[in-house]
Amino acid sequence: MSDVVIREVTKDVWTFSKPFSRLGFLRIGGRSTAIKLKTGDVWVLASTPLTPETKTTIDSLGPVKYIVGADSVHHLYLGEFHKAYPEARLVAVEEAVQKKNHEKLNWHGWWGDKNQEPTFGFEDEIKHVYFSGFKNKDVAFLHTESKTLIVADLLFNLPAIEQYKNSWFGSGVPGLNLLFGNASPYTGIHQMMTKSLGVGPDAMRRDAKAVAEWDFTRVIPCHGDVIESDGNKAWRSAFSHWLN
Repeated sequence: MSDVVIREVTKDVWTFSKPFSRLGFLRIGGRSTAIKLKTGDVWVLASTPLTPETKTTIDSLGPVKYIVGADSVHHLYLGEFHKAYPEARLVAVEEAVQKKNHEKLNWHGWWGDKNQEPTFGFEDEIKHVYFSGFKNKDVAFLHTESKTLIVADLLFNLPAIEQYKNSWFGSGVPGLNLLFGNASPYTGIHQMMTKSLGVGPDAMRRDAKAVAEWDFTRVIPCHGDVIESDGNKAWRSAFSHWLN
């Protein structure tokens, strides 16, 4: 039995959730997200392996046009996806591009401190904000049609229950539950984490506010459960330090 949980979260928005342990023991889960655009093309935030079940589902949606890396650390599977979809436009943050240099990938473009507002062709349906002041150089995405925010390390919603649904072991974090295992956006641990990862205060305030002003109700994080409602409220809680 596959450990990947595949779900259509809402119309034309699919998630691929899988167990993932940070540092080998922090059970934070992993997730890729695929969106079928109005053009019929598919946009994929690729953050988990391209398993046979994942590929079958993505292929059923339509031709993959965009493969996206959301920050400087979610890049492990970009080459795997691009090999399967060589005609797709591959985009990521500049630090991820540099880390993947040895793979000789064909990049369509990137976000960077000197290129913070690039355009790739999906902006009519998916908005994006590059967080130059965040340690991992994350990008936040808004699928306007479904009012869904998609993020990598900007926002967690732990424990990662869905991502361990098909796993033989649970989503708990042995010995660390009190410290990190319940890091929802409304907890002090998450707010402290968001504050500590902000290395550029002015940029963090600017970009956290830009996302807070978006109209979204749902949040799909790479780590932890999907937030199905009050997503903007969750964002404002997690980023309270930068918004107040």
